[in-house]
Order: sequence, then structure tokens, then C-alpha cells
Amino acid sequence: MNYIFPKLKKNSSNTVTEQEKLHDLINELYEHEQLDREDYLYVLNNMTEEDSSYLFSRAFEKKEFYYGNKVYLRGLIEISNYCKMGCKYCGINYKVDTVERYRLTKDEIIHCCEEGYHLGYRTFVIQGGEDSFYTDDYLVEMLHSLKLKHKDIRITLSLGERSKESYQKLYDAGADRYLLRHETASRRLYNHLHPSFMSFDNRRVCLNNLKEIGYQVGGGMMIGSPTQTNEDLVEDLLYLKELNPHMVGVGPYLCHSDTELRGNDSGTLLESLVMVALVRLILPKALLPSTTALGTLSAIGREKALKAGANVMMPNISPSENRIK
Repeated sequence: MNYIFPKLKKNSSNTVTEQEKLHDLINELYEHEQLDREDYLYVLNNMTEEDSSYLFSRAFEKKEFYYGNKVYLRGLIEISNYCKMGCKYCGINYKVDTVERYRLTKDEIIHCCEEGYHLGYRTFVIQGGEDSFYTDDYLVEMLHSLKLKHKDIRITLSLGERSKESYQKLYDAGADRYLLRHETASRRLYNHLHPSFMSFDNRRVCLNNLKEIGYQVGGGMMIGSPTQTNEDLVEDLLYLKELNPHMVGVGPYLCHSDTELRGNDSGTLLESLVMVALVRLILPKALLPSTTALGTLSAIGREKALKAGANVMMPNISPSENRIK
């Protein structure tokens, strides 16, 4: 298994001086919520498994200060695995022909929300590939129906890049939050992971548009993607501090055998947890999901994330026959 963090391996240890400096930087981050670029890089380059335990304890302490022992539940509804985009790592991009495609109708989405509501959910995450079937008019009608039926719910959309006009229409129709991972703040890495028709700059424009409109915005990135370096991860931490999103999704890259990037190592659980903890210290009030991908790497991966600073779980309440797709 490859590691981005060179010292984050079993039985790897720092000298006393290196460990003291690392812990001092973690404490500084705990107190001041930011570090210089060089200090972030030092932390990533010198993090060991032993030192990660100290980082996790400080991140958990910070989470407890703002949120106590609360874990927020969001009902996840995956409405479509059609996608017009060509992200080279993604198993549902338009080039992959081994996927059994599906999309939920407006009535099916509303039914999922209705079942979730009776189970006690009050926030729903409506997520899908970038599927042109879901026009503004279609989504606006769905949002109106949901908010008319249940005035006490919050709706999060995660439907990719759209125009500012589209985001405005959906916000006006009742969408409260929008999740759009920046994926990586490194232009080089973004271009490596995406086809030429996708734009690093447009992704940032979309995030800025969402904030200007008034959404609670979610960003986030993958850990361990092919050619990713610690310098790239430092760019992510600096960008997240600048963006100041309400939610940050941090999860491992999972290599898919039917994509252009097949054959690469997946990201590791431990490195992903380190990044979750660092984001908690940088953005102490943010909502940090314990992502599904963490549970793919380990049966208790999501529980470990909660101990490292995460405070949101998103159980899948999509129709059971569609989940495997």
C-alpha cells in the first residue's frame, strides 16, 4: 500500500524533537485554526500512526466543544447514476458501459422522503450524477412538493455543476444546502483526474456562486488519488480555510476497475482520518460527514471518523433495489 504521508506507517516513529514539534503544531492549530503552508507540510510529512492518535484526540476535543456528543443524521437519496461528466476515477462516468443505469422519478424521490420523514429524518440529501434529465423545472416542482408537504425539513442537493441561474431557481424553490466537492485544490491534479472539457476554474466559480446566492455550501476532497502529493493536500487545507464551507466531505479515493485510472492503489483509511481531523481543527464549526467510502475501507471506518472529528452520518434511504447500482 502506498502512503502519501511518508512516515504514516506501522512501527514508524519520529525522534523526540520531531514529535515535540509536530505536537506543538497540532496544538497551535487547535488554538488558532490555521497554520502556514510550510507548517502544514511539516505536519503531513512527519505524521506517524502514533502521532495521529494525538491529532485525533485534539480534533475530537474540538468537536465536543462545539457539538458535544451529537451526531447529525441525513437521509441520503441517490436519484440517478447517469452522468454526462467524464471524471477519470468515477465508476459512473459516461464512458463506463458496465453500469446498470437508473434514475428515480419525482414521485419516487418524494416517496423516499416521506418514508424517511416517518423514520425521523428532517434533512434529506438528494444526490446524483450530472444527469440532464433533471431540468430546473423538474427539480423546482419536486422541491415545491416536498416543502409544501413538510415545512420543517431541510433539503440538500448534490447534483454537480450548474449555472448560477439554475442554482438560484433551486434555492428559491426551497433547497437549503448544496454539496459540491472541489475534489482537489491543485490545478495539476484536477487536470490529471478530469477530461479536458471539465474546468478547474468553473468548479470554483460554482462554489462561489452557491455562497453568493445564500446556500449553506459543502465542499470536500478525495485522499490518495493517483499522483496526489502532500503539497496538493496543503492546497486543499488552505483553500478550505478561504472558502469556509458549512460542510466538508473528506473521503478516500477508491480505485474502480472499469475506469481510466484502474490499477492504482486506493487511498488509505488512516490518511483519510488524518485529513478529517485537520479539517475539524481548521473549521471547528463545520459539519463533517463520516463518508460511505470510509465504511468501504473498514467495517468500522465511519465510527473511527466520528472519533477523529466527524459529526454527520448519511444513511442511504434510496430504494433498496437501486443501492447496489
